[in-house]
Amino acid sequence: MSGHSKFANIKHKKEKNDASKGKIFTKLGREIAVAVKEGGADPASNGKLKDIIAKAKSNNMPNDTIERSIKKAAGDANADNYERVTYEGYGPNGSAIIVECLTDNKNRTASNVRNAFTKGNGNVGTPGCVSFMFDRKGQILIDKEEWEKDADELMMLALDAGAEDFSEEEDSYEIITDPDAFSEVREKLEEAGIPMAQAEVTMLPQTFVELTDATDIKMMNRTLDLLDEDDDVQEVYHNWNMPEEDEE
Repeated sequence: MSGHSKFANIKHKKEKNDASKGKIFTKLGREIAVAVKEGGADPASNGKLKDIIAKAKSNNMPNDTIERSIKKAAGDANADNYERVTYEGYGPNGSAIIVECLTDNKNRTASNVRNAFTKGNGNVGTPGCVSFMFDRKGQILIDKEEWEKDADELMMLALDAGAEDFSEEEDSYEIITDPDAFSEVREKLEEAGIPMAQAEVTMLPQTFVELTDATDIKMMNRTLDLLDEDDDVQEVYHNWNMPEEDEE
């Protein structure tokens, strides 16, 4: 993972989200709706909903917007039923891409995802074709500017809370958890007053792919941009080691 600034990548995503807050709030609202339908409207008894609320807050979604989304999902039995669908495929130079969607029309979503891959000179593969190159983990990122105390103190707090791993990077600290332990670790750190730039269960690449050809970089960005613009797409994971100029 050397050379890969996870926090710079997060800032890149947040800046794009800031430019289209309505779109990211729509996606978060969809995640909230599914969590409420699956486990109820009370975050105290619905761990998945509690995690999504934390994710929504880290994306600057206002509390009243979150509350409205929960109430709407709880009170509307006839609301659209969204299905979870995951696509896997290849971008330029054998790069791996995983696309997680929530959709009420699988034919539309499949067509849009295939189109995004095709326009970037990539292709959708079979289920499992690239997911073995990733590990599902809980990931918590902390901006160094937001944590003024000692790094060792933060590491001990994280490990005592049940984290698997702690690492220090140039601009951030990264805490990794087992996905099943993520909620408990996040809550303990929240109670300890730890400021989190991002906290979610994600897919972490085991190794990264370098793209050096300008055309490959352009095509990869095209695929990622098209997927980012699709309301059905909730998350996109890839193993491209993005250069700084693409992250900022």
